[in-house]
Amino acid sequence: MKTFLAMILIAGSVVAQDKPAQDKPSDKPGAGHDMGSGAANIGEGAGKAAGSAAKGTVKGAADLATLHPIGAATAIGGGAASAGKDVAVGSAKGAGKITRGVGKLFKKVL
Repeated sequence: MKTFLAMILIAGSVVAQDKPAQDKPSDKPGAGHDMGSGAANIGEGAGKAAGSAAKGTVKGAADLATLHPIGAATAIGGGAASAGKDVAVGSAKGAGKITRGVGKLFKKVL
């Protein structure tokens, strides 16, 4: 009888133990997501820059062909300036996101 009561007490204590709390998923993106989106921003900036440079070059070539040298210089310069802006913006945004992702990794390790 004593062993039966002991078994009931042990079974009751096992059932009464709480399950460990599950970590609920965070709403914030992870470190890998931040670094990946940062690389995407850099690539997007480079792509936009190539498009701006090409558009300025084509417009400049068309202006030069129609004997508008001032318009050609303006179009090529504008395309180059827009390309530089696109590269700078994409690189800055991308570097910021990559840095934030690396910071999250260090925070997780430490």
